[in-house]
Amino acid sequence: MKQLALDIGLASGPTLAGFFAGPNEPALRHLRLWVGDAGSSTLHSPVPTYLWGESASGKTHLLEAVRSALREQGASVGWLHAGLSDPPDFDERWGAVLLDDVHLYTAVQQHAAFNWFVNAQSLQRGVVAAGAVPPADLPLREDLRTRLGWGHVFHLQVLSESERRAVLRQAADSRGVMLTDEVLDYMLHRFSRDLGSLMELLVQLDGYALQTQRAITIPLIRSMLENE
Repeated sequence: MKQLALDIGLASGPTLAGFFAGPNEPALRHLRLWVGDAGSSTLHSPVPTYLWGESASGKTHLLEAVRSALREQGASVGWLHAGLSDPPDFDERWGAVLLDDVHLYTAVQQHAAFNWFVNAQSLQRGVVAAGAVPPADLPLREDLRTRLGWGHVFHLQVLSESERRAVLRQAADSRGVMLTDEVLDYMLHRFSRDLGSLMELLVQLDGYALQTQRAITIPLIRSMLENE
């Protein structure tokens, strides 16, 4: 059967607390300290942070979680991603700059990212960026590439199947949902490797099972997808 690649956003939005770190604990611990999620009033470090890793390693989840945490503190944030073809000018009201999928930036986006970076640094604002490859391998203009790599750099790893299985099992147990090994195998092998998408799939399955008064089985999953 063809593998599906669901792109389901988390209903409550990504958070640092909701990120299952596994081998990525150093990056999560660093970002927690950086945003001051314990209520610290200290200045967010202006030393840039760069996260890299393959698809489904959690890069965008962490960036969005950082943005959410900063917004909860009342800070506005500059957000530049590869889909933003006409980036705005740097805004001095921004408390930080977040740059996602930097490896895909066009020349226009690279120009904006460099401008944002320089302005953020001059105003002692933080920069957190993410890309698919390490800084040295980024296909970017040299002045931007070197700046992205001079601070904290973390290589994010995709969770293993056993780790994703354990997280799904724990989440299901906490909801009072019974997931058989057969259902877990189906979820892990037919859908996105992204844990956030799998967790949202679990939420949707739980709701659909309650609505239809049926247990979560492979036929129920197929029925839910057919009725979307």
